Amino acid sequence: MSIQNGTAKALKALHQRPHKPLALANVWDVISARAVAELESTEALATASFSVARAAGLEDEQLTLDINLAAVKGIAEVAAEFNIPLSVDIQDAYGPELEKIINALIDLGVAGINLEDCELATGGLYTPAEAASRIERVLEVTKERGVPDFVVNARCDALVKGHSLNDALVRGKRYLAAGATTVFVWGGKRGVARSEVDRMVNEFDGRLAVLAVPPPDGLSVKELVDIGVARYSVGPSIMFAAIKTMQEEAKKLLG
Repeated sequence: MSIQNGTAKALKALHQRPHKPLALANVWDVISARAVAELESTEALATASFSVARAAGLEDEQLTLDINLAAVKGIAEVAAEFNIPLSVDIQDAYGPELEKIINALIDLGVAGINLEDCELATGGLYTPAEAASRIERVLEVTKERGVPDFVVNARCDALVKGHSLNDALVRGKRYLAAGATTVFVWGGKRGVARSEVDRMVNEFDGRLAVLAVPPPDGLSVKELVDIGVARYSVGPSIMFAAIKTMQEEAKKLLG
């Protein structure tokens, strides 16, 4: 077993602890990665493409493969320094460049990805078959590169695009069958109800990742633990908090 696959296997194991989900404080550059990595409670690092794009002065849909990889390079060095696994948000893997980015991430020592089923170029959903095939293609590359335990968190945008929960469940099960470790069903402004989270955890055998939104708008960490989700993250919310703190401190300085 390669050293890198050992890291991937450790990341996968963090998703498989009943009622002890993996918590991820999403990062976007070397400074944020180091701030999180230095915490004793940090088990893994994960990027958020929205935040990486904003740090580069772009909107999420404008983030390119090269700009994303440039940010990941420094973050991966921090992850290696602290000996913790890194998962990278690669949006839809940039359409036809899927194999290119996966190989580049393997070169950087990355242990997992967040892969969307919404096509970046058009804004439309890949068909379930296409999305599942893209997960399989990712894992074919990682297996060939000696990292068979590479983690895929498959993001499903069915709810955001106005489809039903049943559609999201069908897609999610197909993604898990294709080899995804977990499925992240994003609710967007619509949100995801407690009853829907309960059902998805049951239908996905616990292999559900969620966006942690604090009460009253979302569920508490204790509720997520009790429900049995495998993973929760915060998206760009830490970046927003950091910007607000910077503005407040600057305001004090500048009067």
